[in-house]
Amino acid sequence: MLDLQDIKQRFGIIGNAPGINRAIEVAVQVAPTDLSVLVTGESGVGKEVFPQIIHQYSSRKHNKYIAVNCGAIPEGTIDSELFGHVKGSFTGALSDRKGYFEVADGGTIFLDEVGELPLATQARLLRVLEAGEYIRVGTSEVMKTNVRVVAATNLNIQKAISESKFREDLFYRLNTVPVMVPPLRERKEDILLLFRKFAYDFAERYRMPSLRLNEDARQVLVSFPWPGNIRQLKNITEQISIIEQEREVSGMMLRGYLPHFHAQQLPALYEKEEAGSFSSEREILYKVLFDMKKDMTDLKKLVFDLMNNKSDDPLIQRENAHIIRKLYKDGETEPVFEDYEQAQAAYPYKPVPPVSNLREQEDILDTEEYVEESLSIEKKERELILKALQKHSGKRKNAATDLGISERTLYRKIKEYNID
Repeated sequence: MLDLQDIKQRFGIIGNAPGINRAIEVAVQVAPTDLSVLVTGESGVGKEVFPQIIHQYSSRKHNKYIAVNCGAIPEGTIDSELFGHVKGSFTGALSDRKGYFEVADGGTIFLDEVGELPLATQARLLRVLEAGEYIRVGTSEVMKTNVRVVAATNLNIQKAISESKFREDLFYRLNTVPVMVPPLRERKEDILLLFRKFAYDFAERYRMPSLRLNEDARQVLVSFPWPGNIRQLKNITEQISIIEQEREVSGMMLRGYLPHFHAQQLPALYEKEEAGSFSSEREILYKVLFDMKKDMTDLKKLVFDLMNNKSDDPLIQRENAHIIRKLYKDGETEPVFEDYEQAQAAYPYKPVPPVSNLREQEDILDTEEYVEESLSIEKKERELILKALQKHSGKRKNAATDLGISERTLYRKIKEYNID
């Protein structure tokens, strides 16, 4: 009969949450077989314990157990580390070297962070799982191995498969029996037990009294989501044990060690994936338009505030009148308001002239109106020709001399501009 407490005590597992109990049961049940096992769970949940349980409760327990962190080995040497190499196969290969699959023959090999393996190495691993065969780097000799493979990852494998970063056939070959380790936030009843165990261990190590939690600290500890899981809880317990002189931990003290505690209490926002580049460009365009509208509103408000500053200077009054004409379209009439608040209530995005009565508005708007001068060269040239002809009583020769052009050119210009 399976005794969970003995297994937990043997492998240092703390907690009685249903999720962790179920993971232990599956690991022990699959251990006597030679099936491949994939242990999944977030970073820091303690996935490395379950391959040891599988190995110790299998018939291979007297043979080698090797744990390999695939994410810590450079891509250029991962094949050599796993499958070995022969002398001279690459620069620095001064002698033959056995790989992990050869060393662990008859035992168990634990591939941690298997999702970090390059695609070429994944293909080699698939051949080991299906046929028990591999080839050393630098040779074509096929070698045999009898290894139980247990893999673990914290990646979303389905997402990695859809992005062509992980082989689908390798996933199904590894995932013969899945073992899912729950995150710490789903084991709230175990958090206080884990903290007490870590506090006692650090007290023994550093020869100091153990930490104690008051009621407020217990509530904070349980309500925190623990994104780093057990590893984060252990690190924070060690920090408090070393830094704090007070052995009773309060809620305020604990909050100082929890990163972004208040932000973690807010509801999580759902970020929808982008529908495509068109949606993204449209959102950017909307943002630009809204910013332009805001800038125009701020500019009009500024002008409105300037208009509110009364001045007896005729030049300033004339400038104000000119600005008012620019703000409003020709023929557009605006009502007269007694004060700024009335104007804002009626036109929150469009300021109106700051006048207190109709008489004052009429005095400002009846000022001299600026007429924009034409800058057309042809129009100016025609005016000069007309002035020269009028000056010399229609005598073209004298007008041409005065204009600095030939009489023939003047005749052509008169005909071009249809001058009588």
